[in-house]
Amino acid sequence: MFIDNLALIEAMIAFAAVVLTYVGVTTWWAIRRNEPEKVRAALKGGAIPIGSVGFAATVLGLWSEMVWPFPSTMAGYNILFDDVALMFGLVMMAFAASAYLGLRLQYVGLFAFAAGAATILYGWTGYGFNYTKEPFDFLLLYLGFGAAGLMTWPATVLVDYYLGTVSTNPTLWRSSSSASVGLRSLGVRGAMRLGRSKGNGETESDLPLRYRVPAFAHLLMLAFPVFMALAAIAAFWFFGTTLPGHLTPGKTP
Repeated sequence: MFIDNLALIEAMIAFAAVVLTYVGVTTWWAIRRNEPEKVRAALKGGAIPIGSVGFAATVLGLWSEMVWPFPSTMAGYNILFDDVALMFGLVMMAFAASAYLGLRLQYVGLFAFAAGAATILYGWTGYGFNYTKEPFDFLLLYLGFGAAGLMTWPATVLVDYYLGTVSTNPTLWRSSSSASVGLRSLGVRGAMRLGRSKGNGETESDLPLRYRVPAFAHLLMLAFPVFMALAAIAAFWFFGTTLPGHLTPGKTP
């Protein structure tokens, strides 16, 4: 019996891309505001939906790999779609487990980097063989997820570095020790508060200096959600264009 689950896999990948984009943006924003607890909360909060979709994609991808549910007219779709769905599911499950348990993310990032490179290769090969009726949309989909996978590694390395250093050396990522730079990052009101003295003669320092993350780190961390957002758009577009083919008997996507 032929069971077409490609549309479901496409939809789940699109949903996961939206969640991953949101997690990437909220994590970067928390780092920008020097709020490590919110960084951990953003990662842990995204672990449940990401892990759920990853588990479903892994099960469906593994099942399709073993039983090859597609008819002979769709030979090769098993390799082209299910291989990538299985890799994507495994990466999401690994990320969810690491984020929820508070483990280092860079090892998952390296896994995602390799999977992203493979996804680009699959996409280019499928485009070259003209496997689908929308080859260019298919190529954009795979390039988007592949690029997001490549950028996962540097982004996770930076997140690990931030969470590791902010707990052991809180001044490492702060602005320059120059008073003028520190006061500019605090603003007028912050400078006034910092200048007030307590009764015992000590300077009030309840308003910490803003951490100054290097510009290249901002770019690397933002590259992941940007490419993931583009992948989400491509996934929804591809899903919308191929869904009629899945719902019409006898047609291929």
